[in-house]
Order: sequence, then structure tokens, then C-alpha cells
Amino acid sequence: MKWEELLSLKRQGDTFKRLRKEQDTTRLGFEVDYDRIIFSSAFRSLQDKTQVIPMSKTDFVHTRLTHSLEVSVVGRSIGRL
Repeated sequence: MKWEELLSLKRQGDTFKRLRKEQDTTRLGFEVDYDRIIFSSAFRSLQDKTQVIPMSKTDFVHTRLTHSLEVSVVGRSIGRL
């Protein structure tokens, strides 16, 4: 299996069919995708979803938004190894 054959710079559903490197030369493709997720309304809706832990001894509220952000930090750290 060759990654060069499996990966592509073309985006699915892009109406302009531009290559990623032509869209923004100052940021990596990962950064462009990350920003699109962070600023999306679907991601923002996670702030109203509370994770309830019954019989918890702590009184802090943990939302799905904070959980998603924490998981992304851990994932990035693992990815750098």
C-alpha cells in the first residue's frame, strides 16, 4: 500500500476544485481543517451538551466541547511522538 496513491490534496465537495496548497500558502492543510472545525456551528453546539457523571464527588461541569478540546490536545501530543 502506497500512501502517495491513497492521499490527495483535492477536497471532496469543493465547488471550485482547487488544490489545498492554492487556497492558503501561509498555513498547513491541517491548520485550515482545524480552523474550519473550531469555527463551525456544529462544533459550537457541543458547549450545551453536558456530560453527567452520577454520584460524582466533584462539582465541576464537563461539557462535550471541553472534552473534545482535551482529546484533541492529547491526540496532537501523541501524534508528535
